[in-house]
Amino acid sequence: MVLKVDLEAKRNYELGKQALENGQYNLSVKYLEDASQRVVINTLSGGDIRIWLVSAYQAAQKTNEAIALCRELLTHPHPDIRHNSQRLLYIMEAPRLKRPPEWMSEIPDLTSVKESTPEFKRNRGRVKPKEKKEEPVDLSTVNTKDNQFVAVGFILLLISLGTLIWFNG
Repeated sequence: MVLKVDLEAKRNYELGKQALENGQYNLSVKYLEDASQRVVINTLSGGDIRIWLVSAYQAAQKTNEAIALCRELLTHPHPDIRHNSQRLLYIMEAPRLKRPPEWMSEIPDLTSVKESTPEFKRNRGRVKPKEKKEEPVDLSTVNTKDNQFVAVGFILLLISLGTLIWFNG
């Protein structure tokens, strides 16, 4: 039974991380909360799951839950988990900077503009590449003289075999 719970927790942990990385924050919170309930909290893997859960809470705009969980993790027995939770808590509790309007760029919505819709639709069919016809070779321009390549290769082969036999014998 413990092995099944471990596998289920690991599966939910991986699914939660993947959902967080894909921008599905609420789904990530669901998976990571489930994984967190299935593992022992004071283990390294339990702390790691809860660190990811803090990130998912923060991404899902659940800042109060993220801060509360981060404060819990400050007393975790594993030093890496304590360090990471301290770093995350520092970031979450930092004062928000006020940005002057001139720092902000407004991006206009172009969906209502006529040019935003494509005029041409791609053909979904398969396009066959054009076959290139090779021009016939004029045999009078081809060098047909024997260049002794085969003979030189054969001699080198005999020399190599001879030296191998000489050193092995």
